[in-house]
Amino acid sequence: MPTGPAAVSRARRSVPEGLLVHLRRAKDLADRDYVDPLDLDQLAAAAGVSKYHFLRCFAETYGTTPAVYLAERRIERAQDLLRATNLTVTEICMLVGYSSVGSFSAKFKELVGSTPSAYQARWAETGAPHIPGCYIFMHGLSDRRPSSAISEKPAADPTD
Repeated sequence: MPTGPAAVSRARRSVPEGLLVHLRRAKDLADRDYVDPLDLDQLAAAAGVSKYHFLRCFAETYGTTPAVYLAERRIERAQDLLRATNLTVTEICMLVGYSSVGSFSAKFKELVGSTPSAYQARWAETGAPHIPGCYIFMHGLSDRRPSSAISEKPAADPTD
């Protein structure tokens, strides 16, 4: 089977141009809501196609399945948190959408090559200051609120 840029461009040509916009919409959903328990049905619904067609087209276009893509996003975010905060591995596990520390650690080791604890310890040795976890819990979750909830201001009191 041919590989390289020519093979990628041939694979992308097999996905209709009009569908790429819808695939990007589903990919954006995975990027934005990676913490939520997203499944194939939800992502396919965001793309507006059947889940099996979505799975095939997503894999052809991005070179990976939606489940692997979502896991990679979660682990990338976990790496950021492990490097920059003083949160525990368990707290980070929950913050990036995993409900089991064991499955989080196994996926982290599979993708990164070390356990989350070893990764965090390696970065702690650099002496870089860490963001306190309380700031992450207070302000880090604000990026997941809908923009309308952030920008809404209470209505003025008519008796003023």
